[in-house]
Amino acid sequence: MVCATTLQLKMLLLPVWASMLLGLLMGFVPVVGMELTEGAKSDFDHAPNTEPLPSSSGSNCSQLTLKLEFSSKVVEHEYIIAFTGYFSAKARSLYISSALRNSGDGALEWHIVPRQNPASDFPSDFELVHIRQASPSSLLTLEDHPYIKRVTPQRKVFRMLKYIPSPEPAAPCNATRQSWQSSRPFRRTSLSLGSGFWHATGRHSSRRLLRAIPRHVAQILQADVLWQMGHTGSGVKVAVFDTGLSEKHPHFKNVKERTNWTNEKTLDDGLGHGTFVAGVIASMRECQGFAPDSELHIFRVFTNNQVSYTSWFLDAFNYAILKKIDVLNLSIGGPDFMDHPFVDKVWELTANRVIMVSAIGNDGPLYGTLNNPADQMDVIGVGGIDFEDNIARFSSRGMTTWELPGGYGRVKPDIVTYGSGVRGSGLKEGCRSLSGTSVASPVVAGAVTLLVSTVLNRELVNPASMKQALIASARRLPGVNMFEQGHGKLDLIRAYQILNSYKPQASLSPSYIDLTECPYMWPYCSQPIYYGGMPTIVNVTILNGMGVTGRIVDKPIWQPYLPQNGDHIDVAVSYSPVLWPWAGYLAVSISVAKKAASWEGVAQGHVMVTVASPAENDSEAGGELTSTVKLPIKVKIVPTPPRSKRVLWDQYHNLRYPPGYFPRDNLRMKNDPLDWNGDHIHTNFRDMYQHLRSMGYFVEVLGAPITCFDASQYGTLLMVDSEEEYFPEEITKLRRDIDNGLSLIIFSDWYNTSVMRKVKFYDENTRQWWMPDTGGANVPALNDLISVWGMAFSDGLYEGDFTLADHDMYYASGCSIARFPEDGIVIAKNLKDQGLEVLKQETAVVEGVPILGLYQTPSDGGGRIALYGDSNCIDDSHRQKDCFWMLDALLQYTSYSMTPPSLSHSHSRVAPPTGTERPLPQRLEGNHLYRYSKVLEPHLGDPKPRPLPACPHLSWAKPQPLNETAPSNLWKHQKLLSVDLDKVALPNVRAYRPQVRPLSPGESGAWDIPGGIMPGRYNQEVGQTIPVFAFLGAMVVLSFFVVQLTKSKSKPKRRKPRIKRPTYLQQQQQQQQTTAGRTPSV
Repeated sequence: MVCATTLQLKMLLLPVWASMLLGLLMGFVPVVGMELTEGAKSDFDHAPNTEPLPSSSGSNCSQLTLKLEFSSKVVEHEYIIAFTGYFSAKARSLYISSALRNSGDGALEWHIVPRQNPASDFPSDFELVHIRQASPSSLLTLEDHPYIKRVTPQRKVFRMLKYIPSPEPAAPCNATRQSWQSSRPFRRTSLSLGSGFWHATGRHSSRRLLRAIPRHVAQILQADVLWQMGHTGSGVKVAVFDTGLSEKHPHFKNVKERTNWTNEKTLDDGLGHGTFVAGVIASMRECQGFAPDSELHIFRVFTNNQVSYTSWFLDAFNYAILKKIDVLNLSIGGPDFMDHPFVDKVWELTANRVIMVSAIGNDGPLYGTLNNPADQMDVIGVGGIDFEDNIARFSSRGMTTWELPGGYGRVKPDIVTYGSGVRGSGLKEGCRSLSGTSVASPVVAGAVTLLVSTVLNRELVNPASMKQALIASARRLPGVNMFEQGHGKLDLIRAYQILNSYKPQASLSPSYIDLTECPYMWPYCSQPIYYGGMPTIVNVTILNGMGVTGRIVDKPIWQPYLPQNGDHIDVAVSYSPVLWPWAGYLAVSISVAKKAASWEGVAQGHVMVTVASPAENDSEAGGELTSTVKLPIKVKIVPTPPRSKRVLWDQYHNLRYPPGYFPRDNLRMKNDPLDWNGDHIHTNFRDMYQHLRSMGYFVEVLGAPITCFDASQYGTLLMVDSEEEYFPEEITKLRRDIDNGLSLIIFSDWYNTSVMRKVKFYDENTRQWWMPDTGGANVPALNDLISVWGMAFSDGLYEGDFTLADHDMYYASGCSIARFPEDGIVIAKNLKDQGLEVLKQETAVVEGVPILGLYQTPSDGGGRIALYGDSNCIDDSHRQKDCFWMLDALLQYTSYSMTPPSLSHSHSRVAPPTGTERPLPQRLEGNHLYRYSKVLEPHLGDPKPRPLPACPHLSWAKPQPLNETAPSNLWKHQKLLSVDLDKVALPNVRAYRPQVRPLSPGESGAWDIPGGIMPGRYNQEVGQTIPVFAFLGAMVVLSFFVVQLTKSKSKPKRRKPRIKRPTYLQQQQQQQQTTAGRTPSV
């Protein structure tokens, strides 16, 4: 009966426990295996999608990909008039009316467009004016006014976030597939990629007992260490420029101000992107942000239709300066680094101590795809990695392309951090995941906000000092070069240690030059230097943490290490005359001395630079702060290679967007119309460069006219996709060089004036319809260059697949050979007439299109010429099938006079065309190439060539040799003014470094519990679950006591059995009793 009663009680309690546990699970764990499928149109012609970003608070199983579409147009008759300073509204109106009155056009209709926003009550440096039928003369008259700096058109920008079904089969919630979409924006756009999930490690194990719980990005980066020290972003003003934020969102407790800069009467976020970004920075619960106590300033600069205007950004930027914002996150970007009103305002922001953090772009893995403003020296440009510390495929790569063709790009991104599958706040509540560099950007912005709050002396914190701390503390990722990772992965704790012992100073990025260190120093380490080669140019950024403005004292000093053969190299240095704002450049040119022409080894030295800035403290009024930095240099020198192995790449005659409209070489790429990657061997021709190096060729870059190189040093001159014109002196010299043994390979592209008119667009800068300034290549200029040998390209436009020498090939928007010498080798193929398709939407196949020609010039010892009508097969931008094998064959022909049998005996060989069938292509009438050309200048009638510029002359620094041993390892964390990280100890807090294993397919991500618990009220998610677990624990304890009480009452009382003592104790007791004279009873 007793046993039965106990069993009945247990049976009664079991359903209670089960129901409680089931209720708990149902409340916290979503049902696994259910998928939410959503439909979305992928037609690019429908209206912008205004639906909010899908929240992941429900299923997390959406099989949709977020795709970005971007377009822009000019607002008719509206102009932005920028002034030289800040003036009241009345003064601005007087200046404009005075300037237009002087234009002499009495019938001109104009008025100032009212801007109803929070900045309208303050002085401004620009005005938005509606001018009806403005003539070029009236606009020029405006710019002639002494207080008017620039007149530009008002831009209307459309940013469209669309959801399209993934092209891959549907996968489980936590599967590893992720379809990355390139943004490739025509103008600035948001840089998010859409819902992202945890990625599997790629390893398989048949046994799995435990799995790591995914943690929020703030805990992964150890923000909770700083939280436990009491640092939570308090007192720091952080601005989020995005789509707004709802007023009563439960994740935010300190939204100081929400401002609307759009023409919509709402402050709320209708899309979810701005909410997500703000949550990564400052969410206080669920998916926690870095700095929940920071002051959030929400700037709504995009409408729910994802429309923005340049004037909205300019007004919002001015207001941010007035509000003394400390940190500003900008998750937008575009390729136009010559958008002057925008770029100028970014400089002004940082000059006012605003730390700007911006996404580097989602155009990876292609190189040379950095977005503005993240590519500016004064902005912290952020790239993305996944949670396995791999560079995200979507993350844009360096180098910067501002400096081309004469110089070399700078290192960007500055830093990388998690940008794939990062969790942030949902539109109304809950959390969701996104991927993209616009996700990585608020991660760094949140970290920067938290770091600022840890510094007692806020005067030490500025855009330069913060960037110095971030890059000096970054953890370098192994096997990744500097144009992918910048200085490495964000390390929040090391950055805290550096900031809290920081002294104002200058530093360099990169902090050293080691041409022997691969792969980090790619591409510099990929090719040794030698005597007679083009100087290697390294563009170093100077960061000046001492003040917004500075200068280099005297000249940089070159000090070679004699024991390490430093006297075998020559160094020339050029630099910014003024460091503003917070930064400048130091261009270092390295060449081999003549005495090392046949020497092989490693040479070392360093450049010393002293930077001075005006002292800001009153006690040091009139004085200067100075800082001296050292730039170590280490190079590998080899004997000068033979002429046949040296290839010279013509960079000087490549043009790209910006500033002009230079279209893509492949007309199929309608969503990517601009040629903006620099056309450099280290950007969109990187794979070709790597292939040539693997074949033993030495590739150098010509950034000057053809008249500026010694042709006797090179076997082949390689011209690819040339858009620039040629000086007459260049044409004459090239003919002479080829007669003397130099060979030439030309990869051309399409050029057809009818098609160029078809792909015209309305230009935002000139307010007129623009045809492209050239086609894919400047074929008329190329024909002028090669006409002396009886060669020419046509204006035909062809496309198609074919086979050549047993290799599959694809011809993408290429031209044909119209004329070729009769004793040359010409290969022809059947291709589609793409020009007919573009112009008339008709399809036709043309037989026997000449596409490849090889020719040996008749002069004694003369060089060879090879022509091919399409460059897309060696261009990384949109290459479908590479033709590196053909480039090898052409170089064998040009360098060694070895005619490839696969071409000379090909069944596709035809008789060379004579060029009599159709006229050769002519330049487009009325083109504006002269505006951007280094060769042409405007002239009445046709543009004329400018005078031939002088060849670049480097002023080699006078060496100051050091008879001491150079450091063996140049790479180490640069200690800012002897700051030793080991001495900057953290307070006695719990060490926290979570080891996170991403979820494998089939594993649920529902139990997403933060690892580091924030003290007090900040971890509301965990705090809300505590009462439930407490109630459950109390019930379990109560049940245990009930069971024990029942047991004690139902059992009869029994006498405790006597415990038998051990034998040795009994014997000892008997001895004691015998001694006492007593006999033990039995």
